[in-house]
Amino acid sequence: MDAIPIVDFGEYKLRDDEDDAVPGERLQELREEVRRAFTEVGFVYLKNTGIEQDEVDHIMAVSKKFFMFMEEDKRPYSRGSYSNSVNHGWVSLERESLNPRRPGDLKEAFNTTSLREDIAWPSEEFRTTLVTFYKRCIKLALRVLRVMALSLGIDPEVFLKAHGQIGSEENGSTLRTLYYPPVKSVKHDQIRCGEHSDYGSITLLFQSKEEGLQVKSRKGEFISAPCIPGTVLINIADLMQRWTSDVFVSSVHRVRLPPVGDSNKERQSMTFFVQPDDNVMISCCDGSNKYPPVKCVDYLQSREGGLAYFSKMTPNHIQRRCFWIFDYIVNT
Repeated sequence: MDAIPIVDFGEYKLRDDEDDAVPGERLQELREEVRRAFTEVGFVYLKNTGIEQDEVDHIMAVSKKFFMFMEEDKRPYSRGSYSNSVNHGWVSLERESLNPRRPGDLKEAFNTTSLREDIAWPSEEFRTTLVTFYKRCIKLALRVLRVMALSLGIDPEVFLKAHGQIGSEENGSTLRTLYYPPVKSVKHDQIRCGEHSDYGSITLLFQSKEEGLQVKSRKGEFISAPCIPGTVLINIADLMQRWTSDVFVSSVHRVRLPPVGDSNKERQSMTFFVQPDDNVMISCCDGSNKYPPVKCVDYLQSREGGLAYFSKMTPNHIQRRCFWIFDYIVNT
């Protein structure tokens, strides 16, 4: 399977009545489709999730208001300036290189890792919009995790209990809204977002209509993963691959530069990086010993150059980790 499949999630979509019941026949079909996608590609488009396109468009519009601020007006909300969550906040253009062999990524971001009201936000509209959507993403993520567990023939509580603290300071799951500005000048080998795989359990991705996202197939070729309005693009992350003894696959992806002639086009996306609670021990869910048990926070901290795990690291941890990464880059 080279193309990313589209799966109808309508029977298990988010509903106002919070009903988790799914007809048995449809659930069997749904979990088979999800398993096939995550074992063969690592990505799947879900349609009819209960999160509508106009909702996504509104959140991107609110986010763009912030990204249009002057840099000096965004700086007070920088990542690292929030004592309770050092991953929360704004990330400036070219600040990150998700592929350390490339120059800085041509993107800005704002990470929401703390839902507390007593911290500084750019505006009340911004806070309310992102916090509300964060909570919506939690609900959808837990439904996806339930279907994933059933597709593996294991008790859904294996995954659900491990993510029981999402939204608290005991879990670093992150809603990231991203802005890719028009491309004015490019350094050698620079792209909008370097090649990488995600680190936690799963990722929920919402995109604007501008293309650019590419996923590396099992054949080693990059295939396009365009926006399909009304869908959510879900992918497996590295810890989930380990957790499932490599049954589910975490695929490398990137965001390329716009085509020649379209360099003035902006792009936006939103990602919800889902990870287990910090102190959860992750053991192979099939009962094998393919990988030794590891505490979630320890695994995430072991990944050089990462984003999600920073949310629970102290400044001293970050400083030590940066020295390690610098030494790694210099000597390899």
